[in-house]
Amino acid sequence: MEAKQRAPRNRTTSLSEAEREKYKTQLLMLTGKVKGSELINKTINQDLFSILDFLPSSFVDLLFVDPPYNLSKTFSSNQFKEMKTHEYAEWVDSWLSKLVPTLTPTASIYICGDWRSSGAIQQIAEKYFRIRNRITWEREKGRGAKANWKNNSEDILFCTLSDDYFFDVEAVKLKRKVIAPYTDENGEPKDWERTENGGYRLTHPSNVWTDLTVPFWSMPENTDHPTQKPEKLLAKVILASSRPDDLVFDPFLGSGTTSAVAKKLNRRFLGIELDETYACLAQKRLELAEQDNSIQGYSDGVFRERNSLQEQNQIKKPKQQSPDETVSLFFGQ
Repeated sequence: MEAKQRAPRNRTTSLSEAEREKYKTQLLMLTGKVKGSELINKTINQDLFSILDFLPSSFVDLLFVDPPYNLSKTFSSNQFKEMKTHEYAEWVDSWLSKLVPTLTPTASIYICGDWRSSGAIQQIAEKYFRIRNRITWEREKGRGAKANWKNNSEDILFCTLSDDYFFDVEAVKLKRKVIAPYTDENGEPKDWERTENGGYRLTHPSNVWTDLTVPFWSMPENTDHPTQKPEKLLAKVILASSRPDDLVFDPFLGSGTTSAVAKKLNRRFLGIELDETYACLAQKRLELAEQDNSIQGYSDGVFRERNSLQEQNQIKKPKQQSPDETVSLFFGQ
């Protein structure tokens, strides 16, 4: 396979032929039933349907599923064809039902979809899980439309297996610009803090996410996978719904975002990917994560708004500021 010619500043993670041969040897293939301990921190390069019956019971703490949406799409060497809605629902049921036994009693489940597929996904998820919420995130890329609204969002269904589940709201707070910088009679901030870059407050996470950037050519996390999710999105899910050393499972791994982020956040992981190229990319990203565990848009234990400066830890009070003086709110690119 001839490597793509890329611009000098393009930082997309790709594979050379030598790397492909190297990472192929690291991929796992199952031939029968296995123990959970044999799957820790592995990438399985097989058709999900061929190995569903080989997976052990009650070993997954967090299930993240990003299946093909109900539209015709080419994924490297494989194609997915659009179905009628009821057929797509049956397809979802055919694999989701087999994943239920892999979950621990306190497991959380996140399932991605778009406007075409979300209804069918929820219909099937309700058969097995407790639906907690629907997250909508802004996918700021995408083509415009002359006779329709631009398709600019995707959904994530948040579910749990039972009413006993883990959720760490403190781990996923968002640092936002202060729009109304109220102060007390002494000029001290009310429910916000000053930094040398302006005022900010930590806010509770909502089910509308507008702070994500879809990976593109200048970001090292970017790959040639056509529907890659941002690492920041996975960081929110993993930090909210798992503890360190919990096992995070992605049965449609793609180019490895879930596993890479799980590794960066000290979780165990397992991914299944049908396409060899993407599976090898996942292995390369795991290796890169050993060298750099940073996640764009997340630092010092908090998430930041898109296109905002990383805040400094030092909090400074402007000189001679009156109680009602407006605080500068500029956050640079």
